[in-house]
Amino acid sequence: MSLASHAVSEIKGAHEYFTRSSQLLTEEHANLTPAPGMMTTVQQIAHAAHTIDWFLEGAFRPEGFDLDFDKHTAAINAVSSMAAARAWFDRAFAAAIARIEPLSDADLLTLMAEGPIMGGEPRIGMIGAITDHTAHHRGALTVYTRLAGLVPPMPYMDM
Repeated sequence: MSLASHAVSEIKGAHEYFTRSSQLLTEEHANLTPAPGMMTTVQQIAHAAHTIDWFLEGAFRPEGFDLDFDKHTAAINAVSSMAAARAWFDRAFAAAIARIEPLSDADLLTLMAEGPIMGGEPRIGMIGAITDHTAHHRGALTVYTRLAGLVPPMPYMDM
């Protein structure tokens, strides 16, 4: 199995687990937050989507990762509906698959630009970063689901 095939399989799993885990959160839960100052449900999903795009861009840009976090936060905060956040999330995963699927092992073993984020690591490392980061926010959203009085589904069932 090529590195790209394995990476695409990992990405598809992360997308499925996140979607299943958060499926009970609807527009009525868009602004749910555990405490003042924390991300809303929409912001959690938009942030997860944005970060997939950010990892892909950073892994392949000659200058590495864009560290303008104010700009990134503004893009996330501009999303105001669950539908928009979920659409971005789905687009981000589709774009990741489209970008990675045709790559050779050599492409994925090419080192990323030096810098404070994954500097000098092979590009394939961003796959683990995407799946770990997505899992982190999937876990947060299960807490949001429980705060909404719902029982989150098991992410690994029905696959």
